[in-house]
Amino acid sequence: MTDLTTRITVPESVLFRDLDGEAVLLETGTGRYYGLNEVGTRMWALLHLHGEIGAVCRALLAEYEVPEDRLREDLERFVETLAARGLVRMDG
Repeated sequence: MTDLTTRITVPESVLFRDLDGEAVLLETGTGRYYGLNEVGTRMWALLHLHGEIGAVCRALLAEYEVPEDRLREDLERFVETLAARGLVRMDG
């Protein structure tokens, strides 16, 4: 379970490539590729930059017109999905 203080790290086995606003992630341990749309790519970039869900949430609220509770829910679900696939590690 995530909250705003959850810290995020990207394992060395995960490679990221930006392709004109959309991205591809490769988990080299499994050889699986994952695609991210424009918003997912922005979330990924901010997670990598800030390393904390709360900071990412604040940055996204400044960029997108969306209710905070909706953004938080979407961001937490995104991070949990990434973690379940081994693309990030969460530290409460």
